[in-house]
Amino acid sequence: MLETYTLRDGLTIPKVGFGTYLLNGAHGVQVIDSAIDRGYRLLDTAFNYENEGAVGEAVRRSSVPRSELIISSKLPGRHQHYDEAISTIQESLYRAGLDYYDLYLIHWPNPKEDHYVEAWQALIDAQKLGLVRSIGVSNFLPAHLDRLAKETGVMPVINQVELHPYFNQQAQRDYDAAHGILTQDWSPLGRASEMLKNSTLQAVAARYHKNVGQLILRWELQLGTLPIPKSSTPSRQAGNLDLFDFEINAADMATINSLSTADGRLKNQDPAVYEEF
Repeated sequence: MLETYTLRDGLTIPKVGFGTYLLNGAHGVQVIDSAIDRGYRLLDTAFNYENEGAVGEAVRRSSVPRSELIISSKLPGRHQHYDEAISTIQESLYRAGLDYYDLYLIHWPNPKEDHYVEAWQALIDAQKLGLVRSIGVSNFLPAHLDRLAKETGVMPVINQVELHPYFNQQAQRDYDAAHGILTQDWSPLGRASEMLKNSTLQAVAARYHKNVGQLILRWELQLGTLPIPKSSTPSRQAGNLDLFDFEINAADMATINSLSTADGRLKNQDPAVYEEF
C-alpha cells in the first residue's frame, strides 16, 4: 500500500503517481494497465496528451475499482475562456468514459493571453457541478497564484511543476507549502537517459543500494513533493514505487540539491513567458 498525502480539501492521494505523456492507443492502454497492476493508483493525463481515452480504457480493463484510483487531467491553453473551459472538461470526461475526474488542472497559465483567472473560475464551478473532485494548476508561479487568490478567493490544492535534481524549485516549493498547496513534479527524472548517468547521483545511489531513479524519486518525496515518473517497462514501473524502505540522510540530500541551478529547466519553459495551447 502506497503512502499518501492528504490535500487541503481532504482528498487523499498517493505520494507517487504515473505519468502517461506519449502513451497513446493500444500500446498506451497496455502500459497504463501494467502500471496499475504494479501498484500505481494515481494516473496523470491531459487534454493535450490526446490519450484520455487510453487512460479511461486502462481503468475499465483493470481489476482495481475506479473508486480506488485517482485520475487527473488538464485544461489546454486554447480553451481557457470560461464557456470553453466548462465544455472542455465535459469533453475530457467523454473521451475517457469517466463520470468524474479526481483532479483537474490548468495546464499552463499562458499569461500573455491572460485568461487563466476565468479558466480557474470554470474549474471552481466544475467542482461544484461534480465534474471534478479537486482542482489545481500546473506551471503556475507565485504571481499567478496570488492573483487567483485575490480575484476568486480560492487557491489550488496542487501545483504541478517541472522538478528534478537540476531544478529543485526551492522558492516555488516554499511558496506552495506556505499556502497549503502540494507541489507535484513533472519530469521528475529529468531527461532520464542523461540524468541517470550523473556520476554524483550514481555515487550517492550506491550508498543506499538503489538505482539512480529510485534515489531521485526518494529525494523528491523527502522534499515533500509528489513525483509522477513514467516508464513503459514493468520492472522499472515497480522499481519506481520501491521507495519507502530507505531514507536519504541530510548530507546526501544537500549533495543532490547542490546540482540544482537557477536556469536548470530542461527546455527553457519559463511559465512567465512560455505559452502552450
